Amino acid sequence: MPQTSIINRQAAANLPRRETAGRTATASVGWLAWRRRIAKAARWLHIYGSMLSLGLILFFAVTGITLNHPDWFAAQEITSERHGAMAASWLTGSVDKLQVVEYLRANAGIHGALADFRIDDQQCEVVFKGPGYAATALVERATGRFDLTESRFGMAAIVNDLHKGRDTGRVWSVVIDLSAAVLVFVSLTGLILLYFVHKYRLAGVILLGVGALATYLVYAIWVP
Repeated sequence: MPQTSIINRQAAANLPRRETAGRTATASVGWLAWRRRIAKAARWLHIYGSMLSLGLILFFAVTGITLNHPDWFAAQEITSERHGAMAASWLTGSVDKLQVVEYLRANAGIHGALADFRIDDQQCEVVFKGPGYAATALVERATGRFDLTESRFGMAAIVNDLHKGRDTGRVWSVVIDLSAAVLVFVSLTGLILLYFVHKYRLAGVILLGVGALATYLVYAIWVP
């Protein structure tokens, strides 16, 4: 048999293997390209997501400290009292709540949201609350005279209430939800980045586990 024919047969026999190897190599190249794209996208999202939310992250980090030590700022509280009178006609029969509230805002310097409006036979109690702020007006229904007690708890109390979302309204509540979502997003993109950094992947995962375990042990052992 001619040597050329033998060579052709061997080449034909090796052709499927070469095609399979070629497809495998092409798939590997494609997967590497996708890995690079995913890593690049995760890096971009992590960096700019962190920068976008840096102010919020710092705010909630710092206010976590002030919230944990309210006694440091107890001396900031200022309480004042004011007195005045409004039209008694607003208080007879069916109390005109809107007129009462707006009068107090305009003439007694009250701010904050209306938190409560209690009515009995003798008087009305009108309560306003806001971040680091509270005011209570007791209004006599027969005469329209009112006594107002206003408390301002200082800047630390304001930022603490903003941290907790207490007396801050719906819009700020949405801001807190968005802040939490951004923190979760930044954390997840950081984990994705760690997956692609082979040199530090194992150490990063170990530290993640150690941190989670340490947090749980502090809770299990020292929290009453």
